Amino acid sequence: MKKIGFLGCGNMGGALARAAIKSVGAENIFVFDVDTKKIRDFADETDVNVSDAEYIVLNCDYIFLGVKPQMLKTLFEKVAPIIEDRTTDFILVSMAAGVSTESIAEMAQVDCPIIRIMPNMPVSVGEGMILYTANEFVSKEDLDGFCDVMKCAGVLDKIDEDKIDAASCVSGCGPAFAFMFCEALADGAVECGLPRDKAMLYAAQTLAGSARMLIETGEHPGKLKDAVCSPAGSTIEGVKALEEGAFRASAMNAVKSAYKRTLELGK
Repeated sequence: MKKIGFLGCGNMGGALARAAIKSVGAENIFVFDVDTKKIRDFADETDVNVSDAEYIVLNCDYIFLGVKPQMLKTLFEKVAPIIEDRTTDFILVSMAAGVSTESIAEMAQVDCPIIRIMPNMPVSVGEGMILYTANEFVSKEDLDGFCDVMKCAGVLDKIDEDKIDAASCVSGCGPAFAFMFCEALADGAVECGLPRDKAMLYAAQTLAGSARMLIETGEHPGKLKDAVCSPAGSTIEGVKALEEGAFRASAMNAVKSAYKRTLELGK
C-alpha cells in the first residue's frame, strides 16, 4: 500500500487527508504541520500518523504540499536538501494556488514527478471538485495512483496547466460564493417570517438539488431557469430583482477578481 504524506494540514490539507483515509486507510497517512496542537487534535480524531517533514519526504510515495503559496519557498528551503537524498520514487502533489509545476521543480531543485491540483472544500464530504495537471515526469501509473487515493473526494478532472488558474477560480473559490448565496437565500426567507433552521435547510437543499439536476440533465442553466419561471409568476419577479442587482455580473466579477489575485500569488 502506498504511503501518503501531508506537509501542512490546514483546512484544505485536512479535507484531502480525510478523503485519502477512506481510500487507503488512516494507517497509511502521515501528517506534519507547524501547529502541533492542531495536528495532534486531527490525529486523535482520525487515527492518522503524526510525523515530521523529514520522514514524509524520505518515505512517502505521494507528498502533498499543503502550505500557502507564500510559504512554499520557506518549506523547500528546509526539505529540498532532504529530497536530494531520496533514492526511491516519489510524486509531489502541490495545491498552491497560482504556482506552476515548473516553479515547484525549481524550488525542489530536482527533476521529479509533480502533480498540481486545485481542490475545493466539499472534498471533505465526498462532493468535491479536484482539477489536476502534471509535468512530463508523471507517468500514467502515477496519475492512476493519485486518482485512486483521491477517489472518495468527489470528481477529478485533468486540465491543461495554462487553464488551471482560471478553472480554480470557479471550483476552488466558488464554494465561498455559493455559501454566500445560500446564506442570502436563507436571510430572505427569515425576513419573510421563516425560522432560521428551516430557512437554511431549504436554501441548502435547493442549491444541492439544483446542482445535481444541472449535472444529470446536461441542460443549459438558462433553459432550466426558464422552466421554473411561470408567466407573471413569483419566480420571474425574483429573477428580475436579481438582475436589477447585477447578480450575474457580480458573479462574473467575483471569478475575474479571484483569477487576478491567483495570478498575483503565483509571482
